[in-house]
Amino acid sequence: MSDQIKHECGIALVKLKKPLEFYIEKYGTPFYAMNKMYLMMEKQHNRGQDGAGIANIKFDVAPGNRYLFRKRSVTTKAIQDIFKSVQKKFKGVPKELLSDGAWMKENMPFMGELWLGHLRYGTYGGNSIDSCHPFVRQNNWMTRTLVTAGNFNLTNVGALFSKLVDLGQHPKEIADTVTVLEKIGHFQDQEVERLFRQYKDQGIPNREISQYIARDMDLQTILKRSANDWDGGYAMVGLMGHGDAFVLRDPNGIRPAFYYQNDEIVVVASERPVIQTAFNVSLDQVKELTPGHALIIKRHGDAEEKLVREPQEKKSCSFERIYFSRGSDFDIYRERKELGRLLAKRIIDEIDGELDKAVFSFIPNTAEIAFYGLIKGVEDHLDEIKTQRIAALGSQASVEKIRDILATRTKIEKVAIKDAKLRTFITSDNDRDDLVGHVYDVTYGTVRQGIDTLIVMDDSIVRGTTLKKSILKILDRLGPKKIIIVSSAPQIRYPDCYGIDMARLGDFAAFRAVIALHKERGNHALLQRVYEDAKLELTKSEGVSNRVKELYNAFTNKDIELKMAEQLRPSDIKAEVQIVFQSIEDLHLACPNHTGDWYFSGDYPTPGGMKVANRAYVNYFEGKNERAY
Repeated sequence: MSDQIKHECGIALVKLKKPLEFYIEKYGTPFYAMNKMYLMMEKQHNRGQDGAGIANIKFDVAPGNRYLFRKRSVTTKAIQDIFKSVQKKFKGVPKELLSDGAWMKENMPFMGELWLGHLRYGTYGGNSIDSCHPFVRQNNWMTRTLVTAGNFNLTNVGALFSKLVDLGQHPKEIADTVTVLEKIGHFQDQEVERLFRQYKDQGIPNREISQYIARDMDLQTILKRSANDWDGGYAMVGLMGHGDAFVLRDPNGIRPAFYYQNDEIVVVASERPVIQTAFNVSLDQVKELTPGHALIIKRHGDAEEKLVREPQEKKSCSFERIYFSRGSDFDIYRERKELGRLLAKRIIDEIDGELDKAVFSFIPNTAEIAFYGLIKGVEDHLDEIKTQRIAALGSQASVEKIRDILATRTKIEKVAIKDAKLRTFITSDNDRDDLVGHVYDVTYGTVRQGIDTLIVMDDSIVRGTTLKKSILKILDRLGPKKIIIVSSAPQIRYPDCYGIDMARLGDFAAFRAVIALHKERGNHALLQRVYEDAKLELTKSEGVSNRVKELYNAFTNKDIELKMAEQLRPSDIKAEVQIVFQSIEDLHLACPNHTGDWYFSGDYPTPGGMKVANRAYVNYFEGKNERAY
């Protein structure tokens, strides 16, 4: 993605099913779980670079001893910072004690059986340590202590906050992280109180009751009562102080979650290949958590999926497939190649079939897999042409003529190389723009000046700022007759409110283009009417619709592509510029199991999403530079 945006966070959970001594004997280290947690977080560092955090819980700790440990960091290398800090605590421990599981658990921190890791991309608020997951709701009762972290955004935080106040609570801020923690904690407290009274009435001494509560706590009911009115996308993880844990996924399956278990461990991560790599397991051994379900992990038992909210139409985020998740996943790799392949015919048509005057490349590196698919599609087309030309030779065929036909190739070049050492640290806008224009070094001589069309694959275009200020100027140095930027994603038209930091309509290149088209045609009354309709939608409690879609319905995709190219083309370059986008129909062909496309189509899976789209337009129309959620 040439425009950097902040997006979904990453989660990781490790639960040891056996005593520490088992792992020391089998794997030769007391740090088996710690090392796995570090590896899982590093393999997901693409999901969050604003901060990281870990939490660890020890089982069967005697009163008066610490059982919960947490470490968070917001440094530029947060994961390394956390684990270096933890490892320092073990310096100087004699080798024989490092091999003594009982001593290590009793005397050293972060030697518990239950681990939670989180990587944060902040979509709201600052990047202070206070905004960093995991969050802790501490209590003298283990069964009332709660640790949470997640990959989520809720659209109805204000309403949820009001309900907490109505319950008599006094949350410290209006934020979905705090709201979720306190909401679950409230019903956790109620469950503990219910069980306490039940066993108290049976005459069981107070000191023993805690053990019964830990054994019989009903996490499924707690989560049902907590999440029944959440609107948004979420993969929420929670640890209870006594050792139970859960991972809860939203009913539409918007945010991803995968898990694996055997007789030694239970592990959860946001991405499937992370688990495959960290534990060397096959594709079919890793399961996807069912939407609307929670993976309930009992302290002394296996993990089991339990229904929390009735699953709705599955709308898993397609951006995970296009860009966010690592391409090492078996399915994602194939899907990204297919996204590129499906664009081949459109590109061939746009250049009138003149492949001998076309040079293909990609920027940035995240577009590489889709680029392979595009080339495969172009080469398949070229093979058909070669076959027809050879067949047409008939009796005139000769080795030389056939060899000449077979020699025709798709021209592929690495036209731009990112200079990782260049940092745009200057604060002056003009000076910074000049430096940004040199972030990539071009490979001179790869394009015939004034002859070749340069076709460059990008995975998606959000704001278009980097294209205009940097990439198009850089590519123009090569002297192409024309530059075609190809997006493997459709036009991004609407805000996302389920985890991605895309909250303002005015930021989107596609929206700016469609507004310009309406103004050119004098459609000011339509812009006003959609504003009034959008305000009306914000007053509804049900049956909410996305009124912003009407603005786009007035034009074809091609109309908007042409206007975007016009707006994003720098005035000081020579090459003609064209932008080509994936269609939503072909997106669904390439990614059939991940049909969440609201940022492209405006079809949000929850009422809260519809309201966010309308609020974003109201904010734009009123000139408010505010987030829509």
